[in-house]
Amino acid sequence: MTFAFDNAPVWLDLLGVFFFAVSGSLLAARKNIDIVGSLLLASLVGLGGGVIRDLILASGPPAAFTNPAYLFPPLLATVLVYFLYTSVKRFTSLLTLFDAGGLALFCMTGTVKALAVGMNPVAAVLLGVMTAVGGGLLRDVTANEVPELFNPRDIYALPAFLGAALTAVLWVAGGFNVLSAAGVAAVVFTFRVLAWRRHWQAPLAVHGWLRRGDTGGSPGGSPGGSPGGFSGPGD
Repeated sequence: MTFAFDNAPVWLDLLGVFFFAVSGSLLAARKNIDIVGSLLLASLVGLGGGVIRDLILASGPPAAFTNPAYLFPPLLATVLVYFLYTSVKRFTSLLTLFDAGGLALFCMTGTVKALAVGMNPVAAVLLGVMTAVGGGLLRDVTANEVPELFNPRDIYALPAFLGAALTAVLWVAGGFNVLSAAGVAAVVFTFRVLAWRRHWQAPLAVHGWLRRGDTGGSPGGSPGGSPGGFSGPGD
């Protein structure tokens, strides 16, 4: 039995906001940003993807600006990181883990909300991915970091694509419910964390190009690499 997005527990969306917000505050702490900047970065990553989603759907003002509950997770994340960071900073994987949790939840909520307003499944999947990766992209750009979305040595968007696609299939088949949603979230979270830990990589944009540091040199026989970190046939 399916359920509409409006009937889904609000805490699911708020939990995704919280996970992303913690990742933003952790990044702010690592870069020695003050607490005001930490709150702003947490709010940007936690609410950014949902705001983009709601603006594209043109379903009225974004939920972040109409429901005060959405302002609480970034505030809570900022306070927790402020008091606990010195105790947990040795766990370098925390930022990635919280980011993976937000990614797993937002790829579903974005897809379901799009399907609930009548968007076709393919477009709904794309919007689900945009919802999932949008906040992290804004976080990294604002903090002057290389966005994980464009990191050639990591996989970021593919887990969101998988989660959004599974959500759309389950929705169309009438099998999207609380249990299946939890299963999809677990799959996306596991995929993202495994990709990070095992250094899985997607193919580069140009066939035959190598990442700097790969053995064998460039396909054209030149041992050098390009300034951007890659070597290609013409280098």
